[in-house]
Amino acid sequence: MQAKLPIDVFHHNVRAYPFRPAFRRKVGSDWDVISWSEYGEWVRNLGLGMIALGHEAGRAVTILGFNSVEWVVACVASMAIGGTPAGIYTTCTPEQVAYIVEHSESPICFVEDEHQLEKLRAKKDELPNLRCVVVWKAIEGEREEWVKTFDEVIALGAEQDRAAYDERAAAIRPDDIGTLIYTSGTTGPPKAVMLSHQALYFTGRVVVEMLDIRGPQRIISFLPLSHIAEQMITVHGSLHHAGEAWFAQSIEALPDNLKDARPTLFFAVPRLWEKFKAGIEAKVKEAPTARQKIFAVALAVGRRAGRHLIEHGRFESPLHEAAFKLFDKLVYAKLKANLGFDCVTYCYTGAAPISAEVLDFFNALNIPLMELYGQSEDCGPTTANLPGATRVGSVGRAIPGVEVKIADDGEILVRGQNVFAGYFKNPESTAETLIDGWLHSGDVGVIDEAGFLRITDRKKDLIITAGGKNVAPQNIEKLLKDHPLLSQAVVIGDRHKYLTALLTLDGEALKSFAKTHGVPQSPDEASKSRVVKETIQSHIDQVNAVLARYETIKKFTVLPADFSTDGGELTPTLKVKRKVVNEKYAEQIAAMYPAESS
Repeated sequence: MQAKLPIDVFHHNVRAYPFRPAFRRKVGSDWDVISWSEYGEWVRNLGLGMIALGHEAGRAVTILGFNSVEWVVACVASMAIGGTPAGIYTTCTPEQVAYIVEHSESPICFVEDEHQLEKLRAKKDELPNLRCVVVWKAIEGEREEWVKTFDEVIALGAEQDRAAYDERAAAIRPDDIGTLIYTSGTTGPPKAVMLSHQALYFTGRVVVEMLDIRGPQRIISFLPLSHIAEQMITVHGSLHHAGEAWFAQSIEALPDNLKDARPTLFFAVPRLWEKFKAGIEAKVKEAPTARQKIFAVALAVGRRAGRHLIEHGRFESPLHEAAFKLFDKLVYAKLKANLGFDCVTYCYTGAAPISAEVLDFFNALNIPLMELYGQSEDCGPTTANLPGATRVGSVGRAIPGVEVKIADDGEILVRGQNVFAGYFKNPESTAETLIDGWLHSGDVGVIDEAGFLRITDRKKDLIITAGGKNVAPQNIEKLLKDHPLLSQAVVIGDRHKYLTALLTLDGEALKSFAKTHGVPQSPDEASKSRVVKETIQSHIDQVNAVLARYETIKKFTVLPADFSTDGGELTPTLKVKRKVVNEKYAEQIAAMYPAESS
């Protein structure tokens, strides 16, 4: 097969593997199976339905809803008829939804349910380009003429001449824009990243080849499909290994859904790995003393043997190999099965910093967890660690066919077929970011002698103290978050004489800590507890001991609640919005700098 576009790979799979499962979704107590043949029919008919509704090639199609078969079908159908799918985060407000629909000039918007539909109803008069909203879940009562159901559009497409679909698909060129990824907006309104069909094809193919994937894989789709990482996994990666995507019912249901899906590939942002770790540790503390001791020994053995195995592809010695395999039978294998990771080959994390402690914890349990690095502007992956070619603390080497170098000021630059075509309707930002074919990432890093990239900070996040010292806060924040009690850490200190930190408590870890230390289980009340503060201070003292003097944390404040997307402190991909945090907790920050405010 000489495919050069994602849609070519899709059509090949429909013909070659008609009865192979493409999707699984929970219906009642069972998992409903949708085959590649059915997937193909849905895409063709939905595409024809959109053409019948007046969609023109080159126009955007927006999609607003939680991960589902319908979300992916709408995405691929849009691409197949020469359209440009653009996902919208479900947590977006009506104003944010309206901004993306209008900015993308989308005539058709797919939404999950009545809740998301109401966001568009509230702003319909401000959306002159929007002609039709398609809802894929049942809605109650009367609906406007411009509101259609997913099934209605599918049925409309089934009545059309199939040649129209084939003509649209055949007219797609590699440089045409295949999707718009709206950045989650840690600063200001989101920008629309334009990714070509060629870039999407190249990246999906390279990742599968890099991991030496030779057969269909099982993945579970749960991170926002509006984000490039999940699109690469659920949509484009699955095209290249012709595997099956299981759709989680919700983030809350993920632990149970994992046990059913038993994925072979799994990607999650650091915050979820931290929660998995906290959950395991909490259960161990509740186990009988004998089991706790066995786990402690197994973890100690695993830490030594697991890191060497993931980094070098072999055990450090026959003794370590024998001990690791023994505890795999006694402990690791059972724990993996309880989590739903007993079939997993690769686990990855990215999109935000993660501590070496978390990586070592899972590798110690024979759950191979590695970091990769990338951004929307280069289709997701730029560098990746691989089994036997990993350096814990790094984000790996450049993926095949991609060049990575460090600019004179430390900024990471990227060049390759995965790099974006620019920002939609934003030539100024494009010119600032894409220079002579090199993507200026906005991240700061170093490349070691073996080619492994280490991220030191975001260029714009660098703190410059009143004494003129440059401080990378993310490294310090990773160290602070290594304590199980802490969920989030934000280092403060730009233009100040010393550094401070805003900290939040992990709810699950707090429950266990509260039982053994006699403190309140409520994060609000616990944040005022002397025992909690003394415990955290002891941890900060240990962190300070490994930092340069100007990097040390002099004061800290424990906030009464964790950061959240609803609270505005986190993006939908769980990245901290520093500007929001600084503004929202300005009073608490000022209290840590009394001399400056007096």
